[in-house]
Amino acid sequence: MGQKIEIEVPLHCERCKRKIMTICTTADGVSSVSFQRENKLDRVMVKGEGIDAAGLTACLRKKVNKYAKLLSVDNDA
Repeated sequence: MGQKIEIEVPLHCERCKRKIMTICTTADGVSSVSFQRENKLDRVMVKGEGIDAAGLTACLRKKVNKYAKLLSVDNDA
């Protein structure tokens, strides 16, 4: 069973992007991280197993950007 988590995070600069990448890749259960930009909205797509989506979003809010917003969590069977 895998998870696909989508978090909206405004990316202001390359430094923010590196911080987000570091936080997401060090979280437990994460296998891949990718960034998407759609209609001026920046999103982080995190894939893996057993990821604490709320905890990851809270960590991003605390360490990088106060406006991180959890959009969706998709559990594949």
